[in-house]
Amino acid sequence: MEEKKLDLNSIIGFVLIFGILIWIMYQNQPSEKEIAAEKAKKELVAKQEAQAKADKAKTAALPAVAVTPGDTLQLAQLQKTLGGFAYSATLPSAKESFTTIENEKLRLKIANKGGYIVEATLKGFEKFRKGSGQLVELIKNNNSNLNLQLLTTDNRTLNSKDLFFEPTLEKVGADQVLSMRLKAGANEFLEYKYILKPNDYLVGFDIRSQGLNRVLNAAKPLDLQWDLKTYRNEKSVSYENRYAEIYYEHEDGKINYAGLGKHEEETVEKVSFIAYKQHFFTSILVTDKPFTTTKLESVNLVNDEKIDTVFTKQFKANVPLAFSNGEIDYKMQWYFGPADYKLLKTYDKNFQKIIPLGWGIFGWINKLIFVPLFGFLSSTLGLSLGIAIIIFTIIIKLAMSPITYKSFLSQAKMKVLRPDIAELGEKFKKDPMKKQQETMKLYNKAGVNPMAGCIPALIQLPFMYASFQFFPAAFELRQKGFLWADDLSSFDSVVKLPFNIPLYGDHISLFPILAAIAIFFYMKMTSGDQQMAAPQQEGMPDMAKMMKIMIYVSPLMMLIFFNSYGAGLSLYNFISNLITIGIMFVIKNYIVDSEKIHAQIQENKQREPKKPSKFQQRLQEVMEQQEAAKAQNKKK
Repeated sequence: MEEKKLDLNSIIGFVLIFGILIWIMYQNQPSEKEIAAEKAKKELVAKQEAQAKADKAKTAALPAVAVTPGDTLQLAQLQKTLGGFAYSATLPSAKESFTTIENEKLRLKIANKGGYIVEATLKGFEKFRKGSGQLVELIKNNNSNLNLQLLTTDNRTLNSKDLFFEPTLEKVGADQVLSMRLKAGANEFLEYKYILKPNDYLVGFDIRSQGLNRVLNAAKPLDLQWDLKTYRNEKSVSYENRYAEIYYEHEDGKINYAGLGKHEEETVEKVSFIAYKQHFFTSILVTDKPFTTTKLESVNLVNDEKIDTVFTKQFKANVPLAFSNGEIDYKMQWYFGPADYKLLKTYDKNFQKIIPLGWGIFGWINKLIFVPLFGFLSSTLGLSLGIAIIIFTIIIKLAMSPITYKSFLSQAKMKVLRPDIAELGEKFKKDPMKKQQETMKLYNKAGVNPMAGCIPALIQLPFMYASFQFFPAAFELRQKGFLWADDLSSFDSVVKLPFNIPLYGDHISLFPILAAIAIFFYMKMTSGDQQMAAPQQEGMPDMAKMMKIMIYVSPLMMLIFFNSYGAGLSLYNFISNLITIGIMFVIKNYIVDSEKIHAQIQENKQREPKKPSKFQQRLQEVMEQQEAAKAQNKKK
């Protein structure tokens, strides 16, 4: 009867497990800081709308029709509002007009007003689902603008986005070169130059001035403002929003990001590129002359992740463009295209580092093993993506099978020793210190390392974590189907629910269910051996009872958290657990012989005990110190 009672350690274990579950369930509840950030975001949106109305009213006052060049009276009137840039309003290009340049990959539409890109369409990629007929448009309907704040020598502040540029399009070899000039005279201008090469996502972008030292105040740098409100492009808005963030390169090669909160702001120095990354697509501004100081801002626009949201994030960057000899001269480039690790790496500009493959050893596993292996299976061999995931999983698990064998062998040895350990526990029931010493001697004589089962498990953990980073970042999975899943990069919904279940969602995905079942049977299969192998230690929680809880908790967590994750990751986990079950079955029934292990241990026990390792000596010292401290406390 005494064994069936819950001791204090078991209660602590139960409380710990359910405490973790409660924390997971409520961690997404808004804090006071998040509420304040949400309020600030609403105020920011209201301010932006008011500013947009003011800009529109201001722009309405500008001439919509060109003024005859040389008309000194009208030019004088325009100079009252536009100063030195009144000349630009007298040109035939001073009207709402656009110039389109395109290649096999990309179509860009540039406006006369402001001289910046108002549409960026990616050819060959569809929004939401395959066959939707809607191309991915990173820029459209005024979701983005590029503006230079122009401080003039006559104390005016003008915005380039409100002024008219003169376009000139020409072919230079196979390249299309579009010059957009904001003119202060026939040979005095601010120029945006776009250079589009064939079959490329990278667009040359130069900003320079000529003869504007009498017009612009060169005492302060020009403020370049780049804003982008990112459109939703994927099936799951919550999943897409999780991977939408600002990345930047600074200080000669360091890559960082601006955070994923409701409202994040950051100021950094020596920035060489800024990337507005969405889940599978990205817009990047890269410069050959690092920006001295860059202010970045990210606002989460998804208030309710369960509704059909149009936008995910609002990104903003403010960078200074320094004058050199009274003029501006920056050579930059735009990248509008897929957030594909292999493609970004071909540009040799560190773009691939914006793909979140994990830090430290997890990142190295992905870069050196997962990315090349999966690329070989899917691209070189031309396998379908679902089959590639299955073969990829088999290769990884077979490579890890020696480690699985070592772990199971250690459990088998501990299981053989369990009766001897129980006997020592009964013999030295009233002397825990003596019990620990005799147990360590037994391990030493039998040639068994109690930690040998933990080390193989720890070696496998980095590979498991690396997979959680790799599959959500794998661009090649986007809109690729397998079995009932029409998109391996998103959830594989088989039932649409008429209601929303908190934490779970409004649909049922099948691959997470299969993965949860596999985890259940795997833990059911191994928990008995683990309980037999690891007798309860004095002062430690009852691991047998903890394992019984985890048998049911782990599958439940798989169901909850993977229901809205990409089907590719759930498929990988399902196949991985199936293979592990098979490997464990083979090892248990055909490789590890318990009788031989028992005989070997008995033979080892007859030999002279080996000298304890440094680890065992240290462990013994720690236990002695703990027992001495307990004894001292009892005396007190």
